Amino acid sequence: MTPICFISGIGADARLFELVTARLEPAYECIGWDLPGYGKTPLRGPYGFADLVRRLADDLDALGHDRAFVLGHSLGGMVALEFACTYSERLEGLILSGTTPAFGSRDGAFEASFLASRLGPLDSGAGMADLARAAPAELLGSRAGPDAARRTEILLAEVPEAAFRQAIACLVTFDRREALQEIATPTLLIAGEEDRNAPLRTMERMAASLPRAAIEVLRGVGNMAPLEAPEAFAQAVRYFIEETRR
Repeated sequence: MTPICFISGIGADARLFELVTARLEPAYECIGWDLPGYGKTPLRGPYGFADLVRRLADDLDALGHDRAFVLGHSLGGMVALEFACTYSERLEGLILSGTTPAFGSRDGAFEASFLASRLGPLDSGAGMADLARAAPAELLGSRAGPDAARRTEILLAEVPEAAFRQAIACLVTFDRREALQEIATPTLLIAGEEDRNAPLRTMERMAASLPRAAIEVLRGVGNMAPLEAPEAFAQAVRYFIEETRR
């Protein structure tokens, strides 16, 4: 059975993909992999990208998988890219959703705005539930499924603040732009047409830099594609895997 490892971003644990994996199982073995402090994974040890992909490799070993498809969303997409740079021989395919090859803009403006929007409220005494209430308006597109806003809010509200802060600290260190042309792994990019965090033009440029990449654009979708359009998302994943394995 084909293993697919799903890695979520800063705003949710692996439950982000529940609607997608429900459409892929039992044809594929779907593995939800949580960042430190998310889900049932303890928040301990070093928290850099090299540490995360080493742990991912160890966890795949423990499951008996020498190779797998790795699918990452947002920060999870950056982890997946780092895995491709470090353990390319262990990848059957790479799937990137709502992510970028580096954090922020070259002038630092996006980074400053992002940190202010994510950490500013917490520093001022707000809680994760407060962030969660505001998240759907920022993250979702105009054609998001009817339950996407509720699920987005619930998942973010349940992220422990300490884990969220650690993930943010890790996120701002990422830059793999120069390595993209060296990633020979078959790659699918799933982009939301209305994604403001990982804009379509950025994902299109990333696809053009990757030697063996295809891009699937989900119309009317924002940054939370696995929740907004799970059927289209699962269909894109299924088609990519079957084409890659031919």
